[in-house]
Amino acid sequence: MKTTLDESQPIFQQIAQMIMDEIVEGQLKEGEQVPSENELSRFYNINRATVRKGLQELADKGIIYKQRGIGMFVENGAKLQLLKERQKQYREEYIMPLLEEAKKIGLSVQQVIQLIVRVYNS
Repeated sequence: MKTTLDESQPIFQQIAQMIMDEIVEGQLKEGEQVPSENELSRFYNINRATVRKGLQELADKGIIYKQRGIGMFVENGAKLQLLKERQKQYREEYIMPLLEEAKKIGLSVQQVIQLIVRVYNS
């Protein structure tokens, strides 16, 4: 778990993002229990209602589910769902602008690929 929160976005969203990151990275697996509201609120020294809002956001997206009296757990298929969402977001935020700029400056797709390979290997 990330040890600090920042001012860049609402805390409840940061809590949700950290849990999603842990799922994508394999630190939290499908069927495993998510840290409780109490654990997260104590660890980050924040209000339980804030944590609850972050967890509820994940439940609303079908990433986690609640077992009454036991806690919250990672939903089956959550990792795949998150990977698909992130790949789509990556395409829209990075690939599309990259290709649009490449067109503007006269680079072919092959030239862009060569540049990426060169930078990746350096």
